[in-house]
Amino acid sequence: MTEFQQQILQGIPEELPAKRPYPKNGNPAPKRKDILSKEEKKLAVQNALRYFPKAWHAELAQEFADELKTYGRIYMYRFKPEYDMYARPISEYPAKTHQAAAIMLMIQNNLNPAVAQHPEELITYGGNGAVFQNWAQYLLTMKYLATMTEEQTLHMYSGHPMGLFPSSTEAPRVVVTNGMMIPNYSKPDDWEKFNALGVTQYGQMTAGSYMYIGPQGIVHGTAITVMNAFRKVLDKNDSPKGKVFLTAGLGGMSGAQPKAGNIAGCITVCAEVNPEAAKKRHEQGWVDELLVNLQLLMVRVKEAIANQETVSLAYIGNVVDVWEHFYEENIFVHLGSDQTSLHNPWAGGYYPVGLSFEEANTLMVEHPAEFKEKVQESLRRQINAINKHTAKGTYFFDYGNAFLLEVSRAGGDVMAENNIDFRYPSYVQDILGPMCFDYGFGPFRWVCTSGDPNDLQKTDAIALEVMNEIKAEAPEEIQQQMQDNIKWISEAEQNKLVVGSQARILYADAEGRSKIADAFNTAIAKGEISAPVVLGRDHHDVSGTDSPFRETSNIYDGSKFTADMAIHNVIGDSFRGATWVSIHNGGGVGWGEVINGGFGMVLDGSEEASKRLKKMLFYDVNNGISRRSWARNKEALFAIQREMDRTPNLRVTLPNLVEPNILDDLF
Repeated sequence: MTEFQQQILQGIPEELPAKRPYPKNGNPAPKRKDILSKEEKKLAVQNALRYFPKAWHAELAQEFADELKTYGRIYMYRFKPEYDMYARPISEYPAKTHQAAAIMLMIQNNLNPAVAQHPEELITYGGNGAVFQNWAQYLLTMKYLATMTEEQTLHMYSGHPMGLFPSSTEAPRVVVTNGMMIPNYSKPDDWEKFNALGVTQYGQMTAGSYMYIGPQGIVHGTAITVMNAFRKVLDKNDSPKGKVFLTAGLGGMSGAQPKAGNIAGCITVCAEVNPEAAKKRHEQGWVDELLVNLQLLMVRVKEAIANQETVSLAYIGNVVDVWEHFYEENIFVHLGSDQTSLHNPWAGGYYPVGLSFEEANTLMVEHPAEFKEKVQESLRRQINAINKHTAKGTYFFDYGNAFLLEVSRAGGDVMAENNIDFRYPSYVQDILGPMCFDYGFGPFRWVCTSGDPNDLQKTDAIALEVMNEIKAEAPEEIQQQMQDNIKWISEAEQNKLVVGSQARILYADAEGRSKIADAFNTAIAKGEISAPVVLGRDHHDVSGTDSPFRETSNIYDGSKFTADMAIHNVIGDSFRGATWVSIHNGGGVGWGEVINGGFGMVLDGSEEASKRLKKMLFYDVNNGISRRSWARNKEALFAIQREMDRTPNLRVTLPNLVEPNILDDLF
């Protein structure tokens, strides 16, 4: 048994490890709000000490109190394991079942410093999207997974491993919940309070469900969005070359934007206030050039326009300055968006213009009310500059990060004439909703647990073959989607998308997901792929997420504020064959603004895996198409009728459409 395996099986160490300093090259999470009363702080320390023997309490109590004072949370830095954190080949994990070993692999991938935004604080992306609340939870969870059998299920309460419970081989091996609050306790400050107490966490979308695969996880959707946005604004025979896409954010999922812009073939200008985040993306090859001088940025962009370049430029600074200077310099922006973490505007998700990164971080902690005022002032300035650009013809869209929502709350000029809707659409309303989600296309993904790039190449080839076969028989309505996906998967390797695990994402519908997965399973059975493959998806998908300002923003029957779809999705997946399932409050647009669910499934080449994948992937997609068709979305009506025609067992309630004149003069 290796030393790594021994440490996993140990769980909480038998001897108290030595206290260690914070790493010099770390990227610490922002200090969280000091929101607890004196008695509540004592309760937070008491809660943290539950994980450890009484003999350690006196020493750890003071240490945890200091962490709470310094960071606003108790992370238990002392207990972070000393081994390197990355997705090892599945064979290196101590486990009684390969399903559990695959989940361990996925957890470690989420916490890999090359993947995670704030790895010391167990935060994967989005500023606060956590895998666990503290390192004790990590240690216990990994031990449970290493010792579980195929007749046990591990239940995870917002990062806390509640325990292994008897179940069955057909049941999920892990059930995850994150931030599932009583509705009246789901405001932003409630997260601050109850997370500080150590009783809940913000799992984001794929952080707390162990399915994050680095920026690649969003780059495909972003590339599709940017390509289709250009199709909306350019003449049919025109090209994105030399056209400007201006946006912000490089820290987590937003780091995909420059890579997506390169795939789309435009000039991407992406502002990022955190120098370390920008440098990290540059080192990983996700952005071509770094600039720190605003005037040099202007010169470089004009040069790129003149030469009709395809290039991605990261500006280390505030995007508000860029919007304003581009207007003054008469630089035309074809596409504009923003992907800063405005689901978390007061704790590092958005930085106000006019302050350095360090100054803003200090103000955030020492004078939070003043920081909030400056954020809202900055949002008003940003929307004013954007409005000037759109008056000249810029197409601006909200990237589902609550940008328009927070601008409206700040009193910015962002409302439509009816004073109900925003003047700019969500990208889901205009692009991904009608063009992808309503037809069933969404971010299917897989991970080769061998860690071997050759296995990933084989899966790419299999997926390409399947997509070409499907496209040959596909109806006209989805030919463009099929062609975009074929282009994506055929170029995936040369675009160097892998960060961390050997993973791939591919927008596919239920037919594509099922056929690709079954082909993988057959290849594993034949030994053509050397180890199991993990299937999953982003929660940002057809069925997994109820989010009125993003995933379900193109639902117009009044139900976009309901969460039945996401709940049914996770329950339905759990008894149709998922290896693990998750349901979260929060996601990409903020605590209390969305309910989202996900799954993981391990393919091992068995006949049982083939049966499971067909049942589960079919439901996972068609649940959402059914809901969207009931909302009268015409693309979804087409997709679900087509599915019923070829699947006799499927019967979905369809709406009777009402002629508009019937409603005239009723009220």
